[in-house]
Amino acid sequence: MKPGIPIEIPGFGRMEFRSIVSDYTGTHSRGGKITREVERRLIHLSELVDIHILTADTFGTAERELEGIPVSIHRLLAEEQDVQKMKFVKSCDPRQVAAFGNGNNDRLLLKTVRDAGGLAIAVDNGEGCAIETLQNANLFIVGAENALDLLIETRRLKATLRL
Repeated sequence: MKPGIPIEIPGFGRMEFRSIVSDYTGTHSRGGKITREVERRLIHLSELVDIHILTADTFGTAERELEGIPVSIHRLLAEEQDVQKMKFVKSCDPRQVAAFGNGNNDRLLLKTVRDAGGLAIAVDNGEGCAIETLQNANLFIVGAENALDLLIETRRLKATLRL
């Protein structure tokens, strides 16, 4: 079993992440490509938690770009991607999930995780972030590297969410 990522946030509570459940396109990739820095961070985080990438793979690059990175890629059907993502995260104990998303089809993923007491992060990696997705997040951050860094250096997360 992987060690997980524990964090105590004053006024927010104790959290322990066992999984990352994330969108790919626009969240960790830009134009379907990830940077070496995102790759490095995903590899590091995969030693601590299980990482699930849920994607319709708009650019058709997810498998190639994520090759060699220890993540599970889950391909979505074209219809009701928001519902597919919500159903998937419910199977992962959303209280122990850090979820990342940017698109309208990520709003239910983030809402499910946030409402269960997990961490819902809206990310703009250069392709925008849907308003409804923002409204269902615990926080918003610019850049995939910055988003992943919140789980690597949890004092950053604590500084943002503490009361």
